[in-house]
Amino acid sequence: MEDDPDYDIFRDEDEDPDAQLHTENDSNKEYVVYLVDASPKMFTTTCLSENQDPETHFQIALSCISLSLKAQIINKSYDQVSICFFNTREKKNLQDLNGVYAFHLPEGDYLDRPTARLIKEFDNLQDSFSKNIGSHHGVLPGSRENPLYNAIWVAQALLRKGSAKTVNKRILLFTNEDDPFGCLKGAIKSDMTRTTLQRAKDAQDLGITIELLPLSSPDEMFDLSKFYVDLIGLEGDDLVSFMALAGNRLEDMKDQLRKRMFTKRRVKKFKFTIVDGLSIELNSYALIRPTVPGSITWLDSITNRPLKSERTFICADTGALVEESTRRFHPYKNQNIVFSVKELSEIKRVATGHLHLLGFKPLSCLRDYYNMKPSTFLYPSDEGTDGSMCTFIALHKSMIQLNRFAVAFSGSSSRPQLVALIAQDEVIQSGGQIEPPGMHMIYLPYSDDIRLVEERYSDTSGVPKASADQIKKATDLIKRLDLKDFSVFQFTNPALQRHYAVLEALALEEDEIPEIKDETLPDEEGLARPGVVRVLEEFKTSIYGENYDEESEQGTGKPTEASKKRKAHSEFAKKECESYDWGELADSGKLKDLTMVELKYYLTGHNLPVSGKKEAIVSRILTHMGK
Repeated sequence: MEDDPDYDIFRDEDEDPDAQLHTENDSNKEYVVYLVDASPKMFTTTCLSENQDPETHFQIALSCISLSLKAQIINKSYDQVSICFFNTREKKNLQDLNGVYAFHLPEGDYLDRPTARLIKEFDNLQDSFSKNIGSHHGVLPGSRENPLYNAIWVAQALLRKGSAKTVNKRILLFTNEDDPFGCLKGAIKSDMTRTTLQRAKDAQDLGITIELLPLSSPDEMFDLSKFYVDLIGLEGDDLVSFMALAGNRLEDMKDQLRKRMFTKRRVKKFKFTIVDGLSIELNSYALIRPTVPGSITWLDSITNRPLKSERTFICADTGALVEESTRRFHPYKNQNIVFSVKELSEIKRVATGHLHLLGFKPLSCLRDYYNMKPSTFLYPSDEGTDGSMCTFIALHKSMIQLNRFAVAFSGSSSRPQLVALIAQDEVIQSGGQIEPPGMHMIYLPYSDDIRLVEERYSDTSGVPKASADQIKKATDLIKRLDLKDFSVFQFTNPALQRHYAVLEALALEEDEIPEIKDETLPDEEGLARPGVVRVLEEFKTSIYGENYDEESEQGTGKPTEASKKRKAHSEFAKKECESYDWGELADSGKLKDLTMVELKYYLTGHNLPVSGKKEAIVSRILTHMGK
């Protein structure tokens, strides 16, 4: 079974700990090699930054990579990266090729997971680059050296780990030289161009994607047609829009938020049994997930590698190591029934984790409140048995035509449950696919998960009713403050942003924590617009009248409606408290038989905290009574 490490979000707290998911599955990894041009032109060409300070193209490239590495630790910490410079004076690579310098930590590999130390060393690289590595014109007239060819070769060798079918491999190329062989002429230029393009094609044939991030000069645009259009294989509309998209991508890399990005990858692979002897191999994909801080991982203080915990049994008498027993027992009728660990595991196993079809029901039987946690999307696997796709299509088409959903048995070894499979038809607009065909798997609740809504009756005779004019003014206010084209992606979670900023500052040993902008705070500039101010004043006037002064009202100390309700509730609780013989209830042990509301009468009447569970409240009452 192949799983996404982030699938833990969908697991319940009481699920079997033995069924923990693999966190370093190769099918979930991405390998990236950053190739940075270190020719003198990268150091002499400057642009203005956001602070209007001159910034070289080399500084821009290093800044983008540094921010990308920081975001990658949060997003996909198990991915691996490598940083290589070409057109350098010094050389450092496994192939010992000239003009290529592969940057890595002394104790690390050339292609390794991003760490805090790697980022710190990389951030300090800019000051020592000219001294330790140096810049060099790699391609010169009369020279047969080709650093770009060597760089692609080195990157291809670094990405040899893992299969292209299970690992996403990319090369990101930063350069401001649109014609790397512009100083050459004749057969030498043609030969170098041909061999470099062939080297790039060989890498692409191995499943490696080459992505260009061109850096244009303020007075001269990067011309793709001179060389790189053939290297990355652009044509038609893609060629027209490439420069604009590349510029946006550079800006995105420089302005990345600290957020976890869940890529479109398979969550889980399992078998869907329709009848005995007929099954379909399915892949599941998560459509939406809550973003939470990552789980705690213990790391080695020197290497920053994750620690692996091991359990050892020690004899209390001799201190010798004791091997863990492979047998367990359970007393039953004066006998010890012995089980092996394997037998005990099989006894506890309720479900296999696969889907088993139980039947079909009309869609009208499915209620909205049945969807209690994020659903997953199902699609047949290419690796399934023969006929899986045809069987799935036939089942999918029949469910849509008959307006039915399937009920299936699923779940882990410790939490079996029923799920509803709802077929979704394909939606195409303007020649593009808006929604793919497939099935949504909704986890159906248990009977205990659905509870009747408790209606709260209260005397509303003294509560004032809003007039028609007040309702109209409130409606106008809501319409004026309504956000146009609202999306949850427009706002970031300030608590998570603060969490990641603190972690980053601690890991990089920074003295100051970056300032986090809270986008959830009210828009003071927007609320100060004349139209908004007008509807606010009209609403306030309709509620409080024209002569209402909020500051003088607060200064007089007049009780508010909320304080009046609290006082009335306290007086009612004290009155009810007097009708109980609390001493007798405590002595006879009948306090636990009272309801929570009745117990809180005592707490409120004696000015005690009312929070906590029933056992805590009973203990608090007994303590107050001296019992």
